Amino acid sequence: MSGERRVKVLFDETAIAARTEALAREIAAAAPKDLLVVAILKGSFMFAADLLRALHRAGLEPQVEFFHLSSYLDGTVSSGTVRILRDIDSPVRDRDVLVIDDILESGRTLAFAKDLLAARGARRVLICTMLEKPGKRAVPLTADFVGFVCPDAFVVGYGMDVAHYYRELPFIGRVVTEQDAD
Repeated sequence: MSGERRVKVLFDETAIAARTEALAREIAAAAPKDLLVVAILKGSFMFAADLLRALHRAGLEPQVEFFHLSSYLDGTVSSGTVRILRDIDSPVRDRDVLVIDDILESGRTLAFAKDLLAARGARRVLICTMLEKPGKRAVPLTADFVGFVCPDAFVVGYGMDVAHYYRELPFIGRVVTEQDAD
């Protein structure tokens, strides 16, 4: 299934790197206090790593945790139910929490994470996503920081996958289907 010839580049490495640095500056400008970054696995791992290094360059010193949440399982369409596969260990009470995810589409996963962290006493829960698909929202949610607005296509690369393929790509692209070739 893997192979770059089947993926059309939407956002290349240079654009991703520049936008990640800009996002870090925007987050630093929000003046977070006692910042805890919570990356949502698995799709955000590349973005989270790059953003954390950029946050350091922007003068922030966050602690880092990981949620493993899932609504997709092995499919390409959200099941509509979010499950916690791995929870965070750190306390969030009276802290600013920055949730990092790969894409804001239906909003279910991020709304779940935001509500959970707020219920646990976070002072402020901010959301940063590499991609946003407007018009796909199933729940009312707005990200505080967005890398790129994404076309309505199934995207892969830069940590995002289809059935665990394509995560390793250094760019974000869309899978080219047989209909595209016609």
